Parts: sequence; C-alpha cells; structure tokens
Amino acid sequence: MVGGFLKKTKKMIPIKREHERASAGEYIDLAEMEFADEAAALSGARSVVKVAEISRYEDLSELTSELYNGNILVLDFTMMANDDLELKRVISELKSVARDTGGDVAGVAKNILMATPGGIKISRKKIRPGF
Repeated sequence: MVGGFLKKTKKMIPIKREHERASAGEYIDLAEMEFADEAAALSGARSVVKVAEISRYEDLSELTSELYNGNILVLDFTMMANDDLELKRVISELKSVARDTGGDVAGVAKNILMATPGGIKISRKKIRPGF
C-alpha cells in the first residue's frame, strides 16, 4: 500500500530494545510488523488516521466511506499523478464528500492529499520553527 515509504523508513529506524542497543545492521521492517492489540487500541478512538494509495477513480467508494465514518485519510495518488483528468475527478469527488460531511481536502505534499471528516479542518500554513 505505501511500500515506497516503508522501504525508505526501513533503513532509517534502528531497533531499540529496552536496556539494549541495536547492532549496526539491525532494523525494524515496518511492512512485517504486526500488532496483536491494534484493533483493540483503535476501537476507543473517535477518528483514525488511515494511509491509503489510490490508483484509479473506482477506488474512491471504499475510501470515501472512511470519511463518512469519521476517519482521516492521507492519500498517495502517485500512480495516477500523470492522468490529469482522472486526478481532477478524484479531487472533485473528495471535495464533494468534504462538503457533505463538513470536512476538508488539501494537498499536503507532492502526490499526497489529506481528506478529513466533519469538524476537522486542515491548515494550509506550514509550521516553520525558528533556529
């Protein structure tokens, strides 16, 4: 789903065990990580941030249901970035769902959109800490 991100992250996150240092070549493979109690941990949340990859307009029905259910979506549209017409259709539909739910849609990075349900707005201003 977000394989490119995971491949990059895999090289950056060393394993740290309690009271133990990781050896030089030891890393966590995020793609292989499983959390036995993840469903239980998420069950108490009002909203969940979900990361998704969209490659065609038809993928939207499943993704928009997440917004109607109150979840936040971070969408990677890299696979369809070169298809302007398809991308415009996707963005138009997401904006329509945002209007329906009182949510928001914004581009947050190259080929990354964020869509939120009602009551959650996306600031367009970047936070740039001073040095």
